Amino acid sequence: MIRAATKQDIPGLAQLMGELGYPTDINEMEYRLSNILSNNAYQTYVYEEDEKLLGMIGMILCYRFEKSESYIRVVAFVVNSELRGKGIGSMLLEEAENWAKKQGAKMVTLNSGNRIERNDAHQYYIRRGFEGKATGFYKQLD
Repeated sequence: MIRAATKQDIPGLAQLMGELGYPTDINEMEYRLSNILSNNAYQTYVYEEDEKLLGMIGMILCYRFEKSESYIRVVAFVVNSELRGKGIGSMLLEEAENWAKKQGAKMVTLNSGNRIERNDAHQYYIRRGFEGKATGFYKQLD
């Protein structure tokens, strides 16, 4: 079942962040999710089965400077590694695209690291109609 995330999902979301390569404890996840849930520009969906979170997708509604249209940026997307290839990610991505359309967004974007362990994810995104069109730059601030 896909549904909007709630504070009760914090332990499962913390575990999924670890699967994504970002080990997170429950206190950190509680802080993050409380900020996200309090901002209407964000939406987080989870895939739950037998009271266990098996996947999640988190996104934010953004506005462009260069065009008069909005877009959705996927900022977190993960499926339990033991269950990949079973359609959970596709269902979550479809739900994200539906939310984007309801928001009037004209595009969905996401970033994925240029690490070798992300190659399967990159191929998945291409199969789902995404194009690799940009290079990301990051600067850590003190």
